[in-house]
Amino acid sequence: MSDTVTVSLPSPRGPKAVTVSYARVGTGEPLLLLHGIGHHRQAWDPVIPILAAERDVIAVDLPGFGASPALPDGLTHDLTTVVPLLGALCEALELGRPHVAGNSLGGLLALELGREKLVRSVTALSPAGFWSPVERRYAFGLLIAMRQAARRMPLPVVERLSRSAAGRTVLTSTIYARPGRRSPDAVVAETLALAHAEGFAETLRAGTNVQFTDDIPTLPVTVAWGTKDRLLMRRQGVRAKQIIPRARLVRLPGCGHVPMNDDPALVARVVLDGSRPGSR
Repeated sequence: MSDTVTVSLPSPRGPKAVTVSYARVGTGEPLLLLHGIGHHRQAWDPVIPILAAERDVIAVDLPGFGASPALPDGLTHDLTTVVPLLGALCEALELGRPHVAGNSLGGLLALELGREKLVRSVTALSPAGFWSPVERRYAFGLLIAMRQAARRMPLPVVERLSRSAAGRTVLTSTIYARPGRRSPDAVVAETLALAHAEGFAETLRAGTNVQFTDDIPTLPVTVAWGTKDRLLMRRQGVRAKQIIPRARLVRLPGCGHVPMNDDPALVARVVLDGSRPGSR
């Protein structure tokens, strides 16, 4: 079951109401989950049952993705807007300073929340922002190609491809190392989410000059990278460790860019371990 929360953000044209869709399940300390560009909160579904046994899990559709509408006029899909928005969401849901885990764009947002001291621990799975200029152009080119393919492909074709492991590989092998493990329904839903993501183009443009360069010395930080990530190369994890020296750098064997479906048990363990006391 999903729900929505509406918060107010300042803009040059006065306060703007922003609505965010989320799903919440489980008990324990709050854990905020953030997905990547073009995806939706259901990217976390494979690990949520494991996480919910120990955490109050809040999986969010970022603005302009999934069931969350795009930001209203006067607000931009960039870090200076989305990070305060997530802080306001935590306040509205009375989460205090939650733990946060994010993948790709969500990983970058998780690190930014940590830098702003809005959370109590950070787990970033293949986070954006540690790329070289060449690596960023490569990743953005792949993302644009994926988006164009999703928008051009008729729904009956997507549904037919989703019914076989080979077809699911065609649709999702850029982000999953084991695409055959993704369910047909999930593949159809995420292909549609990519095609219909209102915030995709503006979010991608906003990322052109993004580089994460600050240490986060006061919080437990985990950075994890799949060994088969085809979108953001795993050497970027080494750069992340150089920038955040006290971070725990974890290798995810056999996992792609979105590792939650490739190895749910491993990813859930990494997230839970990263959000426990003494997780450094």
